[in-house]
Amino acid sequence: MAWGNKTNPAGSPVKSGGALSFIGAEMVINGNVLGSGDLHLDGTIEGDLACNQLILGTGGRVTGNITVKRATLAGSVEGAIHGGEIIVEKSARLSGDLSYDAISIESGARVEGRLTQRGGGDGALKLVAGGE
Repeated sequence: MAWGNKTNPAGSPVKSGGALSFIGAEMVINGNVLGSGDLHLDGTIEGDLACNQLILGTGGRVTGNITVKRATLAGSVEGAIHGGEIIVEKSARLSGDLSYDAISIESGARVEGRLTQRGGGDGALKLVAGGE
């Protein structure tokens, strides 16, 4: 499944800057999801996911690898995550290696895997106490 490559009525490409797509809680996608826009996921993706920015809701689930520029994760992921900036909220359940430029992990989040700073950020691992 791919999105973000839209055309206008004249047939020329439309830039996807800032476009946000939603996948609701009732949706289950079996297969890879690729796009150049932003995605809010409350449903399930069983496959790899690549997009500009990911917002993974508390009920959202990905079983596969994720590649993003920025991610806010509140749901569950089983697979590797490669991203620029990753924000892990306290409700998140992650199982897999994380490769990042910058990361923030709230107290209460469960992260099982290796954390590797890629060198694009300042290398700081920031733990945020719950309630902030």
